[in-house]
Amino acid sequence: MLLAHDRRRIRHVAVTAHPTAPWAAQELREAFPWDEAPRYLIHDRDHAFDGLGATVKAMAIEEVLTAPHAPWQNPFIERFVGSARRECFDHVIPFNEAGVRKLMTRYGSYYERARTHLGLDKDAPIPRPVMPPGEGDIVAIAEVGGLHHRYERRAA
Repeated sequence: MLLAHDRRRIRHVAVTAHPTAPWAAQELREAFPWDEAPRYLIHDRDHAFDGLGATVKAMAIEEVLTAPHAPWQNPFIERFVGSARRECFDHVIPFNEAGVRKLMTRYGSYYERARTHLGLDKDAPIPRPVMPPGEGDIVAIAEVGGLHHRYERRAA
């Protein structure tokens, strides 16, 4: 999972049962294919990141390692993982990697476009238009297979 810190935008989601260093390096290359690499990559000391050294140097990214046992040093990704677990995976049992990938894609779309964040002044990572009262009735639109809803005004 790669998350941009500025507005908590999801940059890349990957799913595997057994993450390895070569897999993590390949996912990083896939996340930033055309000179779009971020300046910094903040991550913990998981062994799946051990082989990133050559890849991040080639992409001109500076690695920032969090201290051991210090999840508060990367709060946005820790919050996203906790939210995805509580709001999604505590209610659905995926049977395989494809199911997890599909669920994460749907939840990621909901997270970026509809889920409000107090740190973003109750806006979503992708800003939404403010709909003034009187533009129609409020309707509920199901998200993530009905686990969540977003609400919009629809003209009568």
